Amino acid sequence: MTDTNLIGLAHSDLQVFFATLGEKPYRASQLMKWIYHQGVTDFSEMSNLSKGLRERLESSATIKLPKLVSTQPSDDGTIKWLLALADGNCIEAVFIPETERGTLCVSSQVGCALNCSFCSTATQGFSRNLTADEIVGQVLFATLELGIAKNRGSRIITNIVLMGMGEPLLNFENVTKAVDIMLDDNGFGVSKRRVTLSTAGLVPAIDKLRETQDVSLAVSLHAPNDALRNQLVPINKKYPLHQLLAACQRYVAGKVHRRITMEYVMLKDINDLDTHAYELAQVLKDVPSKVNLIPFNSFPGADFQCSDTKRMEKFRNILIKAGFPTIIRKTRGGDIAAACGQLVGQVNDRTRRQAQWKLELDRKKGITV
Repeated sequence: MTDTNLIGLAHSDLQVFFATLGEKPYRASQLMKWIYHQGVTDFSEMSNLSKGLRERLESSATIKLPKLVSTQPSDDGTIKWLLALADGNCIEAVFIPETERGTLCVSSQVGCALNCSFCSTATQGFSRNLTADEIVGQVLFATLELGIAKNRGSRIITNIVLMGMGEPLLNFENVTKAVDIMLDDNGFGVSKRRVTLSTAGLVPAIDKLRETQDVSLAVSLHAPNDALRNQLVPINKKYPLHQLLAACQRYVAGKVHRRITMEYVMLKDINDLDTHAYELAQVLKDVPSKVNLIPFNSFPGADFQCSDTKRMEKFRNILIKAGFPTIIRKTRGGDIAAACGQLVGQVNDRTRRQAQWKLELDRKKGITV
């Protein structure tokens, strides 16, 4: 039996795994609590497992996390970690501390294939999807690094956002399996409203997500019309705004007080005019939503500039007057390139981006992009 990385297995998968060892299903809950509640990754320390079972786990399984390459602390308290994977690729995860919550931003792919023009990650190309254990591993790594695994009553990581490197819905199976572990009371036990998945707008996958998960949804909108969005977010050519917004309506249908978070990066003289704000209010009029205006975070080679403060405030006020809860997101970690759109990691085989992307799409079941 080859070594199985147990942090990639949801509760039901762990039950199957333990059955292969001749063990009862309750062992899955025991193991998960050791890992995610107590922060124990050494089988020999799991005292309520028999010595024989611990020995069998040592020979047939592992608890393996991404390896730390570097830690970058920001002046504002944000922390960015560069994490190495077994194949030599590196990804980035970011922890953002706030007064009443702590948000962990995790990656779902090595690089990204969607090629959004204002995003630094897109310039790195695309190598592959992350496995479920590599996604969960980022959360467990941060939990252990922050030293809070054994103090469940004052958890520092209260929110998890899939807004790091990659398009989560292009890695649907691994992402949803990882989310199951994030939500499981035996796992990280995070509230479904405190796990947010951000997508550029893959309509069939949004519909499938509604059938399998109930996490919060954020959409990288960035433009109020198809002509402009086609330039900024090329996937819009496949799934134009009317299809995307209809999928957003379906996602929150029947869910009381639920809204889609519309993310809108502010690009000077590109998408930040008053006319754009009024147009945005019009296209969102039937979608329960709130708007996050994101100051553009520059990166080497970027062709854009950030809107000035007064322009962003005017844009926000138009949307608020139209009835949309709207904030200007405070930039965090900008001094360490940890802000929105700045994550790059280290992507191997980036020249194979399109071929790899097509290969991943061919593997999808029931989702076409």
